[in-house]
Amino acid sequence: MNVNIQTVHFDADAKLIAHVEKKISKLSQFHDRITKVDVYLKLDNIVHTIKDKVAEIKVMIPRHEFFVKQSSKSFEESFDEAMDAVISQIKKKKDKLAA
Repeated sequence: MNVNIQTVHFDADAKLIAHVEKKISKLSQFHDRITKVDVYLKLDNIVHTIKDKVAEIKVMIPRHEFFVKQSSKSFEESFDEAMDAVISQIKKKKDKLAA
């Protein structure tokens, strides 16, 4: 599994990167054929919005791609919400294939 973490408009600290990598490593228990995971952490500077920390996760498996985008006040919260959403997408797809 190839993992790519990109930060846009800021530099992530080691703690945030470690948090993301730890969670991403658990993805393999939901699907055994994940080829690539892209994580984008962005600062969304829209003046009137409090939710300005965006996490996007793109997970690729053969012949399918999952994509989730979440925003909140902290990167950890955004990433965790996006992670939960992508896991549920993977589970639904796997259940559909098994049925």
